[in-house]
Amino acid sequence: MDQRIINLYDEYTHKPLSRQEFLKKLTLLAGGTAAAMALLPMLEVNYAHAAVTSQDDLFTETISYPGLGGGDMKAYVARPKEEKKYATIVVIHENRGLNAHIEDVTRRAAKAGYLAIAPNALAPLGGTPANEDEARTKFQQLKAEDNLQNFIKVFDYLGTRKDTNGIYGCVGFCWGGAMSNSLAVNVPALKAAVPFYGRQPAAEDVSKIKAAVQLHYGGLDERVNAGIPAYEEALKKNNISYELYIYEGAQHAFHNDTAPTRYNEAAAKQAWQRTLDFFGKHLK
Repeated sequence: MDQRIINLYDEYTHKPLSRQEFLKKLTLLAGGTAAAMALLPMLEVNYAHAAVTSQDDLFTETISYPGLGGGDMKAYVARPKEEKKYATIVVIHENRGLNAHIEDVTRRAAKAGYLAIAPNALAPLGGTPANEDEARTKFQQLKAEDNLQNFIKVFDYLGTRKDTNGIYGCVGFCWGGAMSNSLAVNVPALKAAVPFYGRQPAAEDVSKIKAAVQLHYGGLDERVNAGIPAYEEALKKNNISYELYIYEGAQHAFHNDTAPTRYNEAAAKQAWQRTLDFFGKHLK
């Protein structure tokens, strides 16, 4: 597919570009309305395409925990059925809220032997709507500092659970990748952070990171990749343990198996195995 079309969809999903504007530009790039409508299903995510990790040998639940100002946050939890203390991974969704795909990723982490918890940033605004345009609009309503505090508070909640051993990591994708970087800056107890194609923290904040960091980027993701050099320089300057991987030929969101045009199976599998190896090194 024409890279300009994929870049346009990336702009649509990350910037305040209305659906009407997106479709108008897509029609121009595709050469007509019929061609644009044929391309649309190949661009938009479809949860029917998602992998489904069985929960037969897992314990799962949906929980609430206190958010900023007394409001409730909600999260999906998965872990092995055996009742014991587990190292814990916070799984952070893209800018669509907690959905079936991220719940599946949470179960994948649980299958690897972790207590995994996926908070929903949109819980204070009524949860994740089925319509993705509505979800993106809700994300624009979130106050950045309040939202960060709601994710930091998941660690307070985890401290009340009997099935965590207090060793924490996080992994996030796109919007959640940026949040993973923010948690690395703001949660000293974090041992390992794995951002996938997420916006980088300000260079002056990198010195606050206590966690080991593993970074994953798609080679074709020019928008996010522009921030790599400054981040890597700051990580080196502050002697922070990090790994950085760029997957040549891969798009933004290459790990998301519900995004048919951008999903890259080989890169996704390699990146996830590297993630599990990294957590195995730093959390166990």
